[in-house]
Amino acid sequence: MTAGPARLAAPPSAGATPAMAQWFAAKAEHQDALLFFRMGDFYELFFADAEAAAAALDIALSHRGEHNGHPIPMCGVPHHAAEIYLARLIRRGFRVAIVEQMEDPKSRTGKAPIRREVVRLITPGTVTEEALLDAGRPNLLLALAHDSGDLGAAWVDVSTGVFETTALAPSELAALLGRLEPAEILAPEDLDLGDWAAACSPAPVASPPLISRRRLAEAFGAVSLDAFGTFRDGEAVAAAMVLDYVRATQSGALPRLGRPEPRGEAGILLMDASTRASLEIQRSRDGGTKHTLLAAVQRTQTAAGARLLATWLSAPLTDPEAIGARQDAWSWCLANPDRVTQLRGILRTVPDVARALGRLSINRGSPRDLAAIRDGLTAAAAAAAVLDGAIPPALIDLRTTLAAETPLSGELGRALADPAPARLDDGGAIRAGYDGELDAYCTLRDDSRRVLATLQLDYAQRYGVASLKIRHHAQLGYVIEVPAAAVEGLRAYPELSLRQGMANGARFTAPELSELDQKIREAGEKAAAREKNVFAHLVHLVLQQADALAARAAALAFLDIAQSAARLAEGGNWTRPVVTPTDAFQIRGGRHPVVEAALSGQSAFVPNACDLSPDRRVMLLTGPNMAGKSTFLRQNALFVVLAQCGLPVPADHAEIGIVDRLFSRVGAADDLARGRSTFMVEMTETATILHQAGPRSMVVVDEIGRGTSTLDGLAIAWAVLEALHSAIRCRTIFATHFHELADLADQLPRLRPHTMRVKEWKDTVVFLHEVAEGSARRSWGVHVAELAGVPSQVVRRAAALMATFEKQGGAIGKSMSTQALPLFASAPVPAAEEVINQPEETDLLRKALQDTEPDNLTPRQALDLLYHLKSLGASCAPETR
Repeated sequence: MTAGPARLAAPPSAGATPAMAQWFAAKAEHQDALLFFRMGDFYELFFADAEAAAAALDIALSHRGEHNGHPIPMCGVPHHAAEIYLARLIRRGFRVAIVEQMEDPKSRTGKAPIRREVVRLITPGTVTEEALLDAGRPNLLLALAHDSGDLGAAWVDVSTGVFETTALAPSELAALLGRLEPAEILAPEDLDLGDWAAACSPAPVASPPLISRRRLAEAFGAVSLDAFGTFRDGEAVAAAMVLDYVRATQSGALPRLGRPEPRGEAGILLMDASTRASLEIQRSRDGGTKHTLLAAVQRTQTAAGARLLATWLSAPLTDPEAIGARQDAWSWCLANPDRVTQLRGILRTVPDVARALGRLSINRGSPRDLAAIRDGLTAAAAAAAVLDGAIPPALIDLRTTLAAETPLSGELGRALADPAPARLDDGGAIRAGYDGELDAYCTLRDDSRRVLATLQLDYAQRYGVASLKIRHHAQLGYVIEVPAAAVEGLRAYPELSLRQGMANGARFTAPELSELDQKIREAGEKAAAREKNVFAHLVHLVLQQADALAARAAALAFLDIAQSAARLAEGGNWTRPVVTPTDAFQIRGGRHPVVEAALSGQSAFVPNACDLSPDRRVMLLTGPNMAGKSTFLRQNALFVVLAQCGLPVPADHAEIGIVDRLFSRVGAADDLARGRSTFMVEMTETATILHQAGPRSMVVVDEIGRGTSTLDGLAIAWAVLEALHSAIRCRTIFATHFHELADLADQLPRLRPHTMRVKEWKDTVVFLHEVAEGSARRSWGVHVAELAGVPSQVVRRAAALMATFEKQGGAIGKSMSTQALPLFASAPVPAAEEVINQPEETDLLRKALQDTEPDNLTPRQALDLLYHLKSLGASCAPETR
């Protein structure tokens, strides 16, 4: 996420040209946005706007004219390619105000400047164009409002019409932001948004709760907001802020939005921002999307299906019945491979109906958006036909929605050309035969070549000039062109008027030709106007059925997820988890979905079991680094996410009792921007767990206490482990390098020590990546250091110190001083002259290798080089040979 521009203040407008005076007026109203100022075929930017845009877009910065004695910085982008540049600016966090010419320059009279107005404000949370959106992710605008110590939140997706609200405590804000990942936020200035502050835009003035409720009800044609559910005052205020902001960005128009739905946290698996980041559900640590849970499980065919899947993963359910309904849907797909094959073929043809509907609702739709509605209706009917016979209850309601008859499908089929043009101005959007008036205009317009060819032949014969041509001239219209030899002869005809002489001939006009020219021009204009009227009529018909169309789009998206989940399970390596209202947790043959996907084709993932049944709900996991502890922790947390989304899990068997809150603390890092060390971040996150976790929660934590001294860390880890076991009593996987904690199994009856298995072989260690009962008594840290490439002298020294520590019963303490340690006893040390000579000899060997060009050596030269390298190697220290 990147910050948008600082306020780009407009310079004084005194002495400006008429056009620049318009620019200053628009800039005064939109000081926080870049102005795309329409000048002919370009959008131009001036002053600080131009400097910011030129840097962001990597385009040339020039100057045009002067203002107050100084050159005006200017850059511009072509009108026809504006979306490409807008997409780049929006992704950089800019807001852009579009200033359009409201008059046709060709039809104007007088010297007054062309009238221009701001027709739209484009912001990250209000975009609707395909080029500016990520097809597979929601694009949310979030508003926040204070509510008697709590917060009200409302969010919309302008591109699809989603409109939801919730009430929350300030402490829950980070979790909400992590779940929604809003593109843009409207919030009070005193609200700390942390890392999300860069997504903030200036918020409209909040209305009092009663006024907010009334305006919301009026916007959706209801007497009271209570018709849509129970809303806290903060929710109503935030929802009204959203509507005000959307209206302001769309020049007063309001897109089609669903009725606001209160969405409390009840029924949703709660995960805070740290847990989401740790599990890399939708974004990896580096901000990418490739190595994420979403990427690992996504097999969807449509953009809407991909968005819905992302929404599911961000908010898993806690109702076993609702989870079971989702499972039944994909289980039916799995059991009916022939039908699901047909279904996938249909889904591949489904366009993005929801976003096409959104654009049409704000008069920004294209012929292809209408075609998307047409094709979506066709696909819905075909999908309903596939869902015949006995199907699970979740699919019965869906089939009813898809099969609902509507005359709109036939109307659009008869009306729209196929394929439809990208822009209405391109013409050809309406199929011939649909509208008689349009056909007549189009016939005259399109038959002009044939008519002109016939007239040209007639003129050539009438005037006896075989080389006579009829051509179109930009200023004169259609004219007769004849060579110089025929000019005098044509002057004798009174119906012809000489309009222009040329070096090799002349141009004439005739009343008949002028009338035809006007008819052709008018026919083109009338055809364009009539086509726009027909298009507007079709859009009106679509918007009359907007809710039903949105329901069909949602049904197709659900079907898409069902077939996607079935595809995961088709190979037999993913299973349907048993989800119960108990506190069970049993996994057999579990695998990390993201890591397994990354290893595909390279090596096999080692599966592991995990049993957190009530009598053994706390697993203490020890073992060396690189053995797979972090992977094991995350994979079991991800099983909860997948299972409660209603999706299959990568395991041989899984039984999971509903989890109400999930906490994952794996791989903590410092937070330098807020002045917090790694240890402080770890302790803050630990405090969150201890305050918020309950008996139905699940906690996976890694190496609590590692960021401080050994004794402090051990004490903290010990106390936290006891609290999770005895006070909170939740399902827990607790990974640690404090092996002493395994001895607590005698005191904590539900604690079960486990370890990552390793095998020693030829003075090294082999990581088996298997989890087994028991505990490790060694960390193997020195071996990991060697694998990481730590210099051999340091590794040998560390091994010697470790051996000394183990003999004397611990690390440095009161009973052991640094003077008592065998500083140079760990390994034979080279003689002084060897220590002095070793770098020189090693450098000679390295230099000889660097200077060698193997491709240029003869066999004799290669043999000589080999002997030379051998002699240099013999003079090096033994460990460098």
